[in-house]
Amino acid sequence: MLKNRVVFMNDDFVSWDEATVHQMSHGFGRGSAIFEIMGLHAREPEPVVFRLDAHLKRFYRTAGLLEMEISLAHDQLGKAVRETVRQNQVESGFIKIIGAYTDVSFSVLPPETPLAISIFVLDPDEDLGGLSFPFETGTTLGISKWRKLDPQTVPIEAKAAANYLSGMVARQETRHRGFENVILLDTQGFVAEGPTESIFLVKDGTLFTPAPGTVLKSITRGSIIEAARFYDFDVQEIRIPRDWLFSADEIFLAGTPNKVLPVRQVEDRSIDTTPGPVTQKISKIMDAIVSGRDDAFGKWLFPVKSR
Repeated sequence: MLKNRVVFMNDDFVSWDEATVHQMSHGFGRGSAIFEIMGLHAREPEPVVFRLDAHLKRFYRTAGLLEMEISLAHDQLGKAVRETVRQNQVESGFIKIIGAYTDVSFSVLPPETPLAISIFVLDPDEDLGGLSFPFETGTTLGISKWRKLDPQTVPIEAKAAANYLSGMVARQETRHRGFENVILLDTQGFVAEGPTESIFLVKDGTLFTPAPGTVLKSITRGSIIEAARFYDFDVQEIRIPRDWLFSADEIFLAGTPNKVLPVRQVEDRSIDTTPGPVTQKISKIMDAIVSGRDDAFGKWLFPVKSR
């Protein structure tokens, strides 16, 4: 189905095969491309984008941190996202915005031009062969020998392609050891996050997640924190010691595709009850929100056609 997809590219719509840049472009050769990935959820009478406003705000925040210019205004980009969904007639899946320097460049410094903007809409079943997030059985988690990028080296809040290389090598290392997913520690040895997932631990009924500073300000993470507190869960953002991974009552990962993914094993430690009671409650809360059954968080859902 990918060849049938239509891509927004530089104020126009092109075919999938036309959405290309030169391999000597700065975005490709230097890894300077920035991006956002959003969830698209089926709902009557029309699909909705989860937290479109927050994702666009972070996209512009990333550009600002890296001194990049986006030629489209916030509202224009939002309209382009919704129109790309309509053009592809996808009801459920993912939306990816990419901002990149597409000019050929040999220099480490980027061209003094605005970013080229592309928007892709994908149905994981039709386009990617399906994705599996086994909620009932949970996943396994290895602790990587590689560390999360230090905030004094690059702006870790920026969703830039180059920032994900550490996550790639970390996942490769733990996959070789037989684990399905990976968690990175920060450079001081505290729990940070996965390559594309935040992490939550439950101890004595309290929900813990790593404090901002060494982790990406994940929109899924922030949504879970806000929703859990709204429903009277005690949520603490702290620096989590590595040892807590071996004593927590429950652990789950959080990301755009799955929202809540329980962890049944960390290294050689098995977690007896997976998914645990708190994890199940948080998952039900998030399911109700994205399906539009929770009016308290209706503002997080952006209908594709009516706005």
